[in-house]
Amino acid sequence: MFVDSIGLEAGLLIAAIAFAFIAGVVKGTTGFALPMIMISSLGSFLSPEMALAGLILPTVVANLWQAFRQGLGAAIGSAKNHWRYLVIVLICIAISSQFVKFVPAGPLFTIVGATITTFTTLQLIGWRPKVDPNNRHKAELGIGAVAGTLGGFTGTWGPPTVLYLTALDTPKQEHVRVQGVVYGAGAVVLTLAHIRSGVLAGEGLRLSALLLVPVLIGVVAGFAVQDRLDQNKFRFVVMVVLLVAGLNLIRRGVFG
Repeated sequence: MFVDSIGLEAGLLIAAIAFAFIAGVVKGTTGFALPMIMISSLGSFLSPEMALAGLILPTVVANLWQAFRQGLGAAIGSAKNHWRYLVIVLICIAISSQFVKFVPAGPLFTIVGATITTFTTLQLIGWRPKVDPNNRHKAELGIGAVAGTLGGFTGTWGPPTVLYLTALDTPKQEHVRVQGVVYGAGAVVLTLAHIRSGVLAGEGLRLSALLLVPVLIGVVAGFAVQDRLDQNKFRFVVMVVLLVAGLNLIRRGVFG
């Protein structure tokens, strides 16, 4: 049977499915955090390569769905508006993913996590950072490079992207759609890169395909929640999830 060919005990497989559903709900609600939740939860009982493989296909499909939820025209418009950021993220994912088996990601997790936690905490207590339109190109290149490098090593490039969009004060619907465009394109590159690296093959590929179902069911539930949130509530929920993401990155950087 297909499930038997994955090579996991029944209990572990049920746990993986449950975590995938939870990740899908959070993804549908906020637009991000699916890879973060899956890599953290699956990584607690699977090898790093197997956990990374498990999140790849769900990430591709969920992000493309998110990007095109309002139609092709809206997705293309978002891509044009943020094309510099998108390009640098994709380039950095393609490069860094080829070194995932050789470079320790701990220090990178810690630095990025500490930065995200600090900025998010300040925003939750009232600070509202803004990107000066005159410096937007620099922000796109700098934050995009960090996001892409982190994504190639870990499959997670959401938190820096959310910080970038929040600093631009992006409206809720556009915020989520841009995330879908950036993550969707990045996920396609990540998939191709890890087919080449050998991570997405055999049991890892089969696990990734299986986890598509619970993730997409969770995304549907999350979309229903997102549609009921106004801009301020949406921003608050995003910031809380982002804070958890930053703390989790620190934990992974320090403790592995």
